[in-house]
Amino acid sequence: MVSKSYPMKMSLAGIFLLIASSLTLSFRGKNPEGRILTAVSSMERPAFSDKNAAFIHSIYSSITASGSRLSEQVFQIAFAGFEKLQAQGKLSQDSILTIIDFSKSSREKRMHVVDLKSGKLVFNSVVAHGRNTGDEFAKSFSNQPNSHKSSLGFYITGGTYSGSNGYSMILNGMEKGFNDKAKDRAIVMHGAAYANDNVLLSGKRLGRSFGCPALPQQLNKQVIEKIKGGNCLFIFYPDQQYLTNSKLINS
Repeated sequence: MVSKSYPMKMSLAGIFLLIASSLTLSFRGKNPEGRILTAVSSMERPAFSDKNAAFIHSIYSSITASGSRLSEQVFQIAFAGFEKLQAQGKLSQDSILTIIDFSKSSREKRMHVVDLKSGKLVFNSVVAHGRNTGDEFAKSFSNQPNSHKSSLGFYITGGTYSGSNGYSMILNGMEKGFNDKAKDRAIVMHGAAYANDNVLLSGKRLGRSFGCPALPQQLNKQVIEKIKGGNCLFIFYPDQQYLTNSKLINS
């Protein structure tokens, strides 16, 4: 697919210059055992040019002003991978970046759909993780069939269809060893009753899927219509192995 530059005419030069340093990602929130979730990962952090750093920060400021609680570090990582896929000509011209932050509780709105052209937060929603990935908090991830776990990394959104879970969207995993078996596993985006915000009002955690990022049924079609057809989706968790070995982040 043909990629498209942004209205600000950002230069891609220097975006993926890497600084050999340790990046500490700390995500705090009590997990089911009452421990603090903290991950320290050694990786090369993408360095952005001053112009691009300002652009990224301006978008981040805009989406946080709209209510997003996404970490700026996670947004930077997602943007770096987005830019690499765009430079490879793999993304559509829509410039929609979807970030799912599985370091957050399933009781939080941990899916963020960002329009990079307008710099606006389009959707901010709860989203379910796989039943074997964890209870309220996600903990364990897999690329293997029948694992019923979520898979980390960058995806490119595909086409839509109506299946057993209603209106659904295909997800193409772009990272070998982490999510490239998504199609074989039938990992798609769909709506689910157990992913409804009303479940949270009862004091319960969100329900869980077979590994799919499942959305509230009343929001599912709107989100899919916005992000389908060649846009970037990033599922994040501060996993040492993923952050160290992802080629879209580190190469």
